[in-house]
Amino acid sequence: MSSSHASAGSVLIVAAPSGAGKSSLVNALLAQEPDIVLSVSFTTRAPRPGEQHGREYFFIGESEFLERQAKAEFLESAEVHGNFYGTSKRLIEEHTRAGQDVLLEIDWQGAQQVRRQFPDAVGIFILPPSIEALEQRLKQRAQDSDEVIARRVQNAAGEIAHAPEFDYVIINANFDAALSQLVGIARASRCRFRQQAARFGDLFAGFGIQP
Repeated sequence: MSSSHASAGSVLIVAAPSGAGKSSLVNALLAQEPDIVLSVSFTTRAPRPGEQHGREYFFIGESEFLERQAKAEFLESAEVHGNFYGTSKRLIEEHTRAGQDVLLEIDWQGAQQVRRQFPDAVGIFILPPSIEALEQRLKQRAQDSDEVIARRVQNAAGEIAHAPEFDYVIINANFDAALSQLVGIARASRCRFRQQAARFGDLFAGFGIQP
């Protein structure tokens, strides 16, 4: 078994408008698939109740973020709802080079940037069953003000318009069904030719198959 090839690990991109249930689905996926590594992004937004530095995000100030951005440390970065988000390029490369699958929980802007450097990345977009359901979920979450919720709902249409850019779309009307679909996509990504050839180089060579 070989894991030296840079494409041995898959890059999974999961995006969605706020309130679509993306984080809950991602957390459940990671619980079922321990071989998938979650990419922890940097952000300038304040931690929400229960969040910890280095677990959900690396919480840093805006000046430090902009300094890291200027040094080209981020694979992707974007300003969303008045806050900055960025993904460490070095950490992604280390994981994929080691044959690990890496999941990026980012927005559509970040997804576009990631694809430029990882065109083989698997894009997955999570949709709510309706805008009304999305707004209700944001209210039930009770983590944002009414003003912030209204802004997120207003921005949702623009975010959803980018769903066609992704390989897969999951409609999160039923959590268990949506999770089953997400797990299936993640598992199937490991069976793509480039990933299998990188992981099982000796086996492929024995069959006379060259990547």
